[in-house]
Amino acid sequence: MRLGIRLLFAFFLINGIAAFFVLRVFMAEIKPSVREVMEDMMVDTANILAELASDDLATGRLAASAANNNGSASPFAQHVRRYATRPIDAAIWGFSKQSLDYRIYVTDRQGRVLFDSENRAIGADYSQWRDVARTLRGEYGARSTRDVDSDDTTGVMHVAAPIYVKGEIAGVLTVAKPTRTVQRFIDRAERKVFMGGLLLLALSAAVGVAVTLWMVWNVRRLRDYALSVQGPADGERHDPDAPPTAALAVPQVPGELGDLARAMDRMRARLEGHDYIEGYVRALTHELKSPVAAIRGAGELLQDDLPAADRAEFATQVVLQSERLQRIIDRLLELSKLEQRHHAEGRAPVALHDCAEAAIGQTRGRAAQRGITLALSGSTGGSGPWEAELVTLALTNLLDNAIDFAPEGSAVVVQVEGSTVAVQDSGPGVPDYALPRLGERFFTTARPGGERSGSGLGLAIVRRVMALHGGQMLVHNTTPGLRVVLEFAPRGALG
Repeated sequence: MRLGIRLLFAFFLINGIAAFFVLRVFMAEIKPSVREVMEDMMVDTANILAELASDDLATGRLAASAANNNGSASPFAQHVRRYATRPIDAAIWGFSKQSLDYRIYVTDRQGRVLFDSENRAIGADYSQWRDVARTLRGEYGARSTRDVDSDDTTGVMHVAAPIYVKGEIAGVLTVAKPTRTVQRFIDRAERKVFMGGLLLLALSAAVGVAVTLWMVWNVRRLRDYALSVQGPADGERHDPDAPPTAALAVPQVPGELGDLARAMDRMRARLEGHDYIEGYVRALTHELKSPVAAIRGAGELLQDDLPAADRAEFATQVVLQSERLQRIIDRLLELSKLEQRHHAEGRAPVALHDCAEAAIGQTRGRAAQRGITLALSGSTGGSGPWEAELVTLALTNLLDNAIDFAPEGSAVVVQVEGSTVAVQDSGPGVPDYALPRLGERFFTTARPGGERSGSGLGLAIVRRVMALHGGQMLVHNTTPGLRVVLEFAPRGALG
């Protein structure tokens, strides 16, 4: 599972669990909290009314009102009945209240109803109801009863208060209020909490996605950087045209990820120099073994008394192998300089035709010694902001390589066309399996005579020059010979 999916899954799991419990707590607490506030207010109301009803209960006027069933004998009963018929139109936080919902009843010390504001239970025995029974015992009496047992919306809350006469409990006054009168406030609060919870969940999800994408993006930048600066794995060949890793920019990421990026860059710098030197030393050691061994062998033989002809032969061998060593050293120095550069520095327009003529002039003497003719064909060629010295160096190395492989008496042709230069010889070509490896340092193929005197650095220099110019080197066999094409980048071409 990818890092981004894991982070998103973990975030949504944690966020979902937290949102579920938070919303559940809020939703579960709204209804009881509203009813608790409602009960608190009813306690105050019941005790105030109990004080107002105490005189009528003490004088027996409430009992007389119960007997007459009209309440006219009790001033308290008259006030309560007028309360029930008062017109009301109150706007409460967006809701309109147009009815008064208190039901008030009074019982004597035996629990018999003496007064009922709704005239539903006068004379009834309420002594077993929780609100009346507990209050008569001097405890706090309250109950919630449903008019319909299966319907929670028909619940009615009852809160009782004792009526004192001469310091003793002479009766109970109960205030009752249907819970449906506050249900709309509860419903609205639940809707607001639910919608707010959904909004919070959506915002949290958006933040989680944004943070995850940011994290994954920066981690991928670090991964790409690590992959781009790593050296070739075991069995892989180093690409000589690849840009130097020192030119790669360190990802600019904040915090600990930035510290990690900088630590990776420092580690890369240390390892890169070590690997570069190790590879060079290994390849150079392998390449120098043959000429050094030949020089040593010839030198040991020259210490003995030899015929003049043999001595001349061994001396010639020493000179030839010394020249080979010199060529290897010179080309290594050239390649090392090129690999430290990141791009060519050409500014003024450079004509490829002029560079080809210069390269032919530098190699004509060597070609004449081997009986090979150098020819230049094609148009005047293109021109562009290339570095003339490097272009000439690349063509010179191609011509040297072609001279080594071309048979005596043949011709090596340099063809210039637009921003392309091709060098064609008439030699045996290169085995197909070796074509992809041409240009690797110290990779060579056998010369026509069977000798293996090359170092492979010439084509490595050519490929590096083309990489610095943004171009490419293409190699393919012809019948006969080998054709090497240098394609310079057309961008910025002037001719």
